[in-house]
Amino acid sequence: MATRDTTEPTNQPAVSTDEVVDWKTKLRYFLNSDFVRSSPYWGIPFVIMGIAVYGGIGYNLVISFTDYNGLEPPTFSSLDLEMYRTALASEAFREAAINNFVLLISFTAISLILGLFLAILLDHGIRYKNKVQTIYLLPMALSFVVTAQLWLWMFNPDSGVLTIIVTTFGFDPVDWLGNPQLALPAVIFALVWQFSGYAMVVYLAGLQSIPDDQFEAAKVDGASTIRTYLRIIVPQLKESSVSAAVVLMVFALKAFTFLYSLVGQYRPPNGTDILATLMVRQAFKFGKWAYGAAIATMLLLLALSVIAPYLAYQYRQGSL
Repeated sequence: MATRDTTEPTNQPAVSTDEVVDWKTKLRYFLNSDFVRSSPYWGIPFVIMGIAVYGGIGYNLVISFTDYNGLEPPTFSSLDLEMYRTALASEAFREAAINNFVLLISFTAISLILGLFLAILLDHGIRYKNKVQTIYLLPMALSFVVTAQLWLWMFNPDSGVLTIIVTTFGFDPVDWLGNPQLALPAVIFALVWQFSGYAMVVYLAGLQSIPDDQFEAAKVDGASTIRTYLRIIVPQLKESSVSAAVVLMVFALKAFTFLYSLVGQYRPPNGTDILATLMVRQAFKFGKWAYGAAIATMLLLLALSVIAPYLAYQYRQGSL
């Protein structure tokens, strides 16, 4: 008598031997790849950077939602946007934000225009080309602290170089850093002096990559030198302009060190307050750590608004 098979049929397909072998081959290939074999070298720095940098950014973001004052541990049970509302309603914050934008736009625009002008002069073959290029590029090698101390001496209303020049022409001494109307323009002027040489080098590299045939063709057509540069040469410097502008804007956002050394951390604001100096003063002087964290988060968003469009542009151009 035949017995009936009571085994229930299964709907899952059987795994073939070829699939198992293929999976093992892929795993073996991955374990022997340069990515895995080099992980002991890049893995530890990657973890440290992740904890110290991105972990710190995340913790700062969480702190900004609390009322942490630096004396007692922060309470994470009730997180809200109170510090952000306080910042947006503060006149000091609005003034610092406006100064930040004025510094960002003015410094970048003036540096680009001056750098382009100097690059055109150098590309046109002026005398002492190498010496001029070195003189204008040298300030960029100086740190913010050194530059600030140099201009602090030059802006001195009693014995500074600018005071001597002004009084020589019969004018009264000017307190450049003590006058709220002149302090921010003085800071922008000093930063332009330091970084316009960078824009000059970037533009000079772009100009030297343009074939000489275009200049010759413009001369044959009767175009003047100014018209040749404005109509033909400068429009081809779009890549150079974008690259230089992004780097200069990043330097403008990092101007805290310069302003800290020039006007001091705890000195009352004199028209040069930006978000970074306001953040440090609120956190370290007044102990408003949560408020300072909120300002730092908004400053980070401002920096991302500068970097992200540039990265997107480079990605569309196929450079990333």
